[in-house]
Amino acid sequence: MSKHAHPPDPTAVTAASPQPRTSPQSTTDHELAREQQRLLTARAEMARMREHTLGLQAQAGDKIAGEQLAGTLWRRAQSLVDDPDNALFFGRIDTADLPEHQGERHYIGRRHISDADGEPVVVDWRADVSTPFYRASPQEPMGVTLRRRFGVDRGQLTAYEDEHLVSPQAQDVADHGHSQILAQEIERPRSGPMRDIVATIQPEQDAIVRADVTATICVQGAPGTGKTAVGLHRAAWLLYAFRDRLARTGVLVIGPNRAFLDHVSAVLPALGEIEVGHTTVEELTGAPRATEPVASAGLKGDARLAQVLHRAVWSSVRRATEALVVPRGSRRWRVPEYDVQEILDELTSRGVRYGAAKEMLPRRLAHAVLVRMERTGDTPDDRVQDAVARSTPVKGYSKALWPALDPAAVLFGLWSDATLLAEAADGILTAEEQRTLLWDKAPRSKGAARWTAADTVLLDEIADLLERTASLGHIILDEAQDLSPMQLRAVGRRASTGSLTVLGDLAQGTTSWATRSWRESLEHLGKADAHVEELTRGFRVPAAVLEYAARLLPQIAPDLALPESVRSNRGRLELLPAKGQLLTVASAAVGSALAGAPGTVGVIVADADLDALAEALASAGLGAEPRVQLIPATLAKGLEFDQVVVVEPAAIAGAEPDERTGLRRLYVVLTRAVSGLTVVHDQPLPAALADAPPPSTAGRLAR
Repeated sequence: MSKHAHPPDPTAVTAASPQPRTSPQSTTDHELAREQQRLLTARAEMARMREHTLGLQAQAGDKIAGEQLAGTLWRRAQSLVDDPDNALFFGRIDTADLPEHQGERHYIGRRHISDADGEPVVVDWRADVSTPFYRASPQEPMGVTLRRRFGVDRGQLTAYEDEHLVSPQAQDVADHGHSQILAQEIERPRSGPMRDIVATIQPEQDAIVRADVTATICVQGAPGTGKTAVGLHRAAWLLYAFRDRLARTGVLVIGPNRAFLDHVSAVLPALGEIEVGHTTVEELTGAPRATEPVASAGLKGDARLAQVLHRAVWSSVRRATEALVVPRGSRRWRVPEYDVQEILDELTSRGVRYGAAKEMLPRRLAHAVLVRMERTGDTPDDRVQDAVARSTPVKGYSKALWPALDPAAVLFGLWSDATLLAEAADGILTAEEQRTLLWDKAPRSKGAARWTAADTVLLDEIADLLERTASLGHIILDEAQDLSPMQLRAVGRRASTGSLTVLGDLAQGTTSWATRSWRESLEHLGKADAHVEELTRGFRVPAAVLEYAARLLPQIAPDLALPESVRSNRGRLELLPAKGQLLTVASAAVGSALAGAPGTVGVIVADADLDALAEALASAGLGAEPRVQLIPATLAKGLEFDQVVVVEPAAIAGAEPDERTGLRRLYVVLTRAVSGLTVVHDQPLPAALADAPPPSTAGRLAR
């Protein structure tokens, strides 16, 4: 299927069907018992592979090579550790015996497992042979005659569903019906960090995951469409398909905060990848030591600051006002100032970094001296040029024209000297904007400066103007809609020779500088020709919750398509007026959520009300409940919980500097639920949310 075609229902299977087959304990279901035996065989072979790896000796030609080999063997042994709570495969495909397809059977799992003869027992989901498991359809079977999905509980096979793609059979799952196994896997209660989705990847997601390593892809994804999981699985697939290349250049995941990174940190190790870095933009550019008003932070994130900084750095190169004179032996060689200026002009126009051009200058000046030597009949060689370039007169002259710079000194000068800033910002920033950037009282020195988060990004920009930033092979950038143009530039230069997977949702932009256009963001990343893919089919958020939150879209992101939940279970949505008893009603709602269903309960509240609600939950005996997580609204992005209790939406929205940002923050908060959402409010709800939900969605979630 083309990734541009409309994909099938993610829970639909092609033919018709009763309930999935049940327990492997049943003596009447010989097929399920046989598949369970296959699982036991796979576990035994994986244990054999691990024992074999542990028995290998790291013998190499030298100590360093030996340590590297030992590390490789250790990582391989770690990837072969069996988790008894997970089945080693989750699907099977049988292929037709055709001229272009040799009839075979493949079991699809999280990693490759082979027997002692090297024959595959389980095929890695990332292998090319696994692609039809995710993309085959009756219209395009890709050589597959049968696709089987397995239900799993605590590492045991409990059920299976079949799809005969070429010759549908009566016992198959009905075309356009719903796969219970897929639905159960998607709706399975959450506990701990985010888990992988290898068993439920949909065709449109798989097309993104398997895009070539050279391609930069931007994924606009509505809540619950799996964009974060898709990005992480793309990293795993790239490391599988381009292992040697990316082992040298590296893969990095950049998220919005540490809470988010902790939440997703288990996905790649579960897929066998343990050497992918996880960081935030702040950690990438340097830890801030101070905060500042939104107005100045927003201005510092403006792309025009790149022009100001570029001008500030290169204006440090001085004009030649006197000749270079180099004594050598009994002669004195003279290079006139106009010739020196030609050299300076050529170096400043080459497009190289300031530091690289600075290193070139002494050799260029030395070459000019050698030209003059040759005119007199001398025959100097490269050793003479090197000696002239290293001579005290040339080094001193070069230093005077092209001074050494460091990022802190450049930025300190701009923020503390109005004249210096005016020269660098002339025609770029208004006088009022310049006053916004200047310190009211400058620190004593650059070392005493307390840089803000926005400053550290500018320092990173200056560092790149001085010396080129090293590029990685691939970067997964999540929640990209919240990054300023200058932050995007900081990320982009770290993928200047590599590629990116850019993930986000314009409707969830919660900074005052949040992007309004992915094309604009991609330009700042240096990837203007990247492909933009939109995911609108939601697998995580149930329809009742998603439809309620989507009422905000006309105000916060009118150009986006409305998201669609494809889950058969519409979920639970409940609005609870507190009538002056906000904390009491909220605590009761949390208790009700705990009692009503298994899984996690996320309690999301405005940051300023966090402590008060924590005390109320403790008084209600819920403070130590491990299934309950109390989350400030500003850290909710990217997280997910089975049940969510949102406390006082008006306070969450009102904490932001403007209405649009406030409603976007609320949209994020409302879409964290996997099964049920309770909204507790004392203040009036935003107008778009004030109408009660349909009666059919207000009851308890059916289980």
